[in-house]
Amino acid sequence: MRFGTFIPQGWRHDLVGIAPAQQWQTMHDLAQHVDAGPWESLWVYDHFHTVPAVSEEATHEAWTLMAAYAATTSRVRLGQMCTCMSYRNPAYLAKVAATVDVISGGRVEMGIGAGWYEHEWRAYGYGFPSAGERLARLDEGVQIMQQAWRTGSATFDGTHYQVDGAVVRPLPLQEGGIPTWIAGGGEKVTLRIAAKYAQYTNFSGFPEEFDHKSQLLRAHTLDVGTDFDAIVRSSNYNTVIAETEAEVEDRLAALEARVTPYLDARTVARFMHDYRSERALCVGTPEQIIERLHDMRARGLDYAIHYFPEAAYDRSGMDLFASTVIPALS
Repeated sequence: MRFGTFIPQGWRHDLVGIAPAQQWQTMHDLAQHVDAGPWESLWVYDHFHTVPAVSEEATHEAWTLMAAYAATTSRVRLGQMCTCMSYRNPAYLAKVAATVDVISGGRVEMGIGAGWYEHEWRAYGYGFPSAGERLARLDEGVQIMQQAWRTGSATFDGTHYQVDGAVVRPLPLQEGGIPTWIAGGGEKVTLRIAAKYAQYTNFSGFPEEFDHKSQLLRAHTLDVGTDFDAIVRSSNYNTVIAETEAEVEDRLAALEARVTPYLDARTVARFMHDYRSERALCVGTPEQIIERLHDMRARGLDYAIHYFPEAAYDRSGMDLFASTVIPALS
């Protein structure tokens, strides 16, 4: 199994209490720490407004961070989980990603999806098209980007995007272009798009759902004539780890106390449910998490990307995971 980790960027109220002028230094130092560790990749979210509720807390922009990490790290691969296709013209996005790939020395991953956060769509003037239209844009946009990275230009006359000889140079340093991750588990359309274009997928990491989505992905690959076994399947996990169950509870209590000043009681309860439900496979002791991820690996999970909600304040959980879980499964 391969492992990545998210760098807190404010989106999930994970930089609160840190002065905005100091937040980049916090993110930079954590990225340096990840670069020096056993992680294969670091990741950011492509969002503009906080969750689980919109607040005035800072959310740092994904591709600006990608460029910064490209210039300030040396080994770790760099991804977004995931870029919203409709937030940027795909030819422009292909150009941005290619430039960042060059800056990084060829370490960029392109996570891409249709987008879902209606509040920020409307707030930024993008409207909020139907799911069908958002997915159609995803399909067209991926075709444009992959053509641009292979050939250095893009010409495409689609329903939603039209480009005519858009020059995308420098080319990415990676042969064949930047690896494409299609994020989302939509059964009829998203997984079919993944079957057509993706080198990686990213969908639910809960066992039964993972099995179901995997079966559907296999069926789509058979239908469109691609190789199911060539697609790496990944999932994201909210991760809280400690040596004992009592210490895990202490970490969860500290997380709840940190976000409580910024969210109402009902939203705090919903926020914490993500860490306390049966779906929280990576909340526990190293032994518990290793057992659960071992099962997921047997089901075909190739790549796990972990979000440590306290990482900006306390790296000990991340480091415990790196020293215990990663060696047991990688």
